[in-house]
Amino acid sequence: MKVYFIGAGPGDAELITVKGARLIGECPVVIYAGSLVNPDILKYASKDAEIYDSAPLNLDEIVEIIKKAHKENKNVARVHTGDPALYGATGEQMAELDKLGIEYETVPGVTSMAASAAAANIELTMPEISQTVIITRTPGRTPMPEELSAIAKVGGTIAFFLSAGQGQFIADTLTANGWSGETPVVLVYRASWADQKIARCLLKDLEKTLKENGMTKQTMILAGRAVGGTPETYSKLYDRAFSHEYR
Repeated sequence: MKVYFIGAGPGDAELITVKGARLIGECPVVIYAGSLVNPDILKYASKDAEIYDSAPLNLDEIVEIIKKAHKENKNVARVHTGDPALYGATGEQMAELDKLGIEYETVPGVTSMAASAAAANIELTMPEISQTVIITRTPGRTPMPEELSAIAKVGGTIAFFLSAGQGQFIADTLTANGWSGETPVVLVYRASWADQKIARCLLKDLEKTLKENGMTKQTMILAGRAVGGTPETYSKLYDRAFSHEYR
């Protein structure tokens, strides 16, 4: 018996890996994060599967379902939004499974960051502008061990998860640490869902733009010169004068 932590992707049920969809179909027990995972994902499940929505459940209750499946020798598809490695609270579940000696495997998924960049048709790593992408969030009920002021000094492109309610904090902290108020920002609400919404603004107008568009939750904030669109310098990858082994 094995538990599969599966990344369901950002919303669109087709943005799941072939492996993830196959495993959901093969597992007789499916536990999915119903508050965030598109229920259309369940179309991949067997018609006979036991399906549980983890949204109203606490950790102990989730583990009890897995323990029951273990006793019955049934594999479990534990389906998370986006990629399980990012803000998925999978570590604590794995720790509990380790205590019980239950085997597990992680199947990666498309992140909301990737889906947001795709929706806005932007490259997060523009040549000679940004070759670094930082994934972070602002403090909430989960405290931040890293300071945004220190992160800001690195530069590059910053992807803010779970932070739509703190637009002014983001703008104030970045500008206080060297970022221009004219820095481009892209906001994507519910990337890849049917009600997806995209807004663009300058860093100085971040809070105002979030409010004007009603983006209070499930919004990815992408900030940095690279998200402005047109590259200032092209890469060497397809340069006719650039010699290399692979293209």
